[in-house]
Amino acid sequence: MNKLLRVILVFLMFRLDWRKFFFAGAVITLVVVVIQIHSLPNLLTVWMLSPAATFSSYEPLNSTMHLGENPSSGMVQQFEPILVSLSIAKNKSAEVKQDDEKNDVPRAVVTPLGPPPPSRTLPTRLLKDIRSLNPEEALVYAKKEILNASNVADDPDLYAPLFRNVSAFKRSYELMELILKVYIYKDGRRPIFHFPYLRGIYSSEGWFMKFMKESEQFVTTDPEKAHLFYLPYSVRQMKRVLYVPEARNIKPLAIFLRDYVNMLATKYPFWNRTHGSDHFLVACHDWGSYTVTEHKELSTNTIKVLCNADVSEKIFVAGKDVSLAQTTIRHPRRPLHGLGGRRVSQRPILAFFAGKMHGRVRPKLLKYWRGKDKDMWISGPLPSKVPRKMSYAQQMKSSKYCICPMGYEVNSPRIVEAIYFECVPVIIADNFVPPLNEVLDWDALSVTVAEQDIPKLKEILLAIPMKRYLTMKNNVKMVQKHFLWNPSPIRYDLFHMVLHSIWYSRLSQIEVPQSS
Repeated sequence: MNKLLRVILVFLMFRLDWRKFFFAGAVITLVVVVIQIHSLPNLLTVWMLSPAATFSSYEPLNSTMHLGENPSSGMVQQFEPILVSLSIAKNKSAEVKQDDEKNDVPRAVVTPLGPPPPSRTLPTRLLKDIRSLNPEEALVYAKKEILNASNVADDPDLYAPLFRNVSAFKRSYELMELILKVYIYKDGRRPIFHFPYLRGIYSSEGWFMKFMKESEQFVTTDPEKAHLFYLPYSVRQMKRVLYVPEARNIKPLAIFLRDYVNMLATKYPFWNRTHGSDHFLVACHDWGSYTVTEHKELSTNTIKVLCNADVSEKIFVAGKDVSLAQTTIRHPRRPLHGLGGRRVSQRPILAFFAGKMHGRVRPKLLKYWRGKDKDMWISGPLPSKVPRKMSYAQQMKSSKYCICPMGYEVNSPRIVEAIYFECVPVIIADNFVPPLNEVLDWDALSVTVAEQDIPKLKEILLAIPMKRYLTMKNNVKMVQKHFLWNPSPIRYDLFHMVLHSIWYSRLSQIEVPQSS
């Protein structure tokens, strides 16, 4: 045995070429890794290996209750947390109209499955009665309940001054949690369908899609139990795959979506039952509204959840469609980075804006105010390298009012940025419907300035009493929770608020029989 060991030792020390041995081992390891990657599920394989693609009228719930006037008295989480950042670029505006795309590949950072949250308890008999209702009957029941909602005296989760009618909203939200079921069509291939894009200024559509698909509370696999039907596509991904820049024509995108809806209407009975009025889509890209124009029922009947909520174009219909908050997500591993603001005493700037000069409003804003007044910090894009204390985010945190002018379209991520930094938004975009307008009282937390009044901007802001400004600033801080994409959705966050707006729009279609 000892002789054999000596022979092996001599061979290893003097006869074996170690360089060739390690090279062979490295080659074998590389081959094994490549084989394993190709055997992964399709979605992960796409993330790691795929290159960039080259290629009818509705009325409010009640004329006296549009979730409308404030009364005199002033839920479940998803089970697969996703780490997502809502941080803002430090040295420039987060609104990058050049799509913020540059062939980056979206990745979701998934944390381990957490324990299910505690259930909300309801009387067993009430649950049994509600679950025995068909979808239409359940919607009628919900609408009656909302119309007769009891006044909310004090709710620790809801700040009443933010809402048009906090009592009606609370009851509507509770009924959504109890009743709502959404069916998601499985048809459609990635990456246009079922593949949420999670970065950039258009990522709201992606995060809603992700949380909707992961929801065990709201999603049903039985379409006969559904109150709403979701068309799970991404306009940002549609542009990336289908749009030909040289052609400068977005009509092929609308034709593609038209053919998809026609396929669904032929394959299933659900679209034709309501002509699409119980279906909804979610699109944050500026082109979202233009992709529905080739299908009449899709354009006029479907509930459209759009960042480009421009009523002047006759595509977005206020009261039926839903204005989607445009949020910027840049750092998925740093959730809610930079959230928060400063005291009034640390905000020496009256009004701040910095950004690119596209659209009809921004050139006019700079014409009147760039370099004209020390209290009005109005400029083009900030330099790419500035001291941290002079960065875009820090300037917003140092300002009392943050100017939010429209870009190419009426929407802008600056509105939500201002809310994150506790800076009162000043919205300059005629014909724009602000996000969550069905329930939020935007007069309580923002200033709206007509485009024609830009020359009087400072005069308008200085005319606001300090007491009102302090109230608005506090309201901005209190409304933050309703505009957050949390790592895992929680009650009253942006995912649930958008879903509630869709639910509310569906209820607006329901007629409650008059009792004799």
